[in-house]
Amino acid sequence: MSLEHATFGAGCFWCIEACFLDIKGIESVKPGYAGGHLKNPTYKQVCEGTTGHAEVARIVFDPAIISYDELLEMFWFVHDPTQLNRQGNDIGTQYRSVIFYHTQEQKETAEGYKKRLEEANVWDRPIVTEIIEINNYYEAEAYHHNYFELNPQNQYCQSVVRPKVEKFKKVFAEKKK
Repeated sequence: MSLEHATFGAGCFWCIEACFLDIKGIESVKPGYAGGHLKNPTYKQVCEGTTGHAEVARIVFDPAIISYDELLEMFWFVHDPTQLNRQGNDIGTQYRSVIFYHTQEQKETAEGYKKRLEEANVWDRPIVTEIIEINNYYEAEAYHHNYFELNPQNQYCQSVVRPKVEKFKKVFAEKKK
């Protein structure tokens, strides 16, 4: 089995992780930080918005079971790619919409997908999603892992994460493990 990586920023990493965790072909989803200049940043530092990092999910997947194209479909669905440096009430560059590609093929696939969405006028506003080469990734602190699952009564999880996860699971029900 030859596994590949995908790294997506689409707002709060708790939402991304919770949506992608139970999908067939995905071996793991880890919250983390990518794209910034500070080595080994902490959550507090990233939240200050001065590190250049985005909150991301690092997805390890089996391309024989789920394609990068399918992951991109889920990525575009799980957030609003027209909001610059924010998702809903989460505001700051750490919440930006970004695809960190790992290979030239991923870059071309992501750019092609974005272009098709733009040409189809899927959203009323322009897509602001960055597509950039992965230059670093730092796994988030342990307490962020499986955050939604471990903290279902948390107010943020109830009001933001749960509705996204429920909608995601309905749309991608056939892809669930």
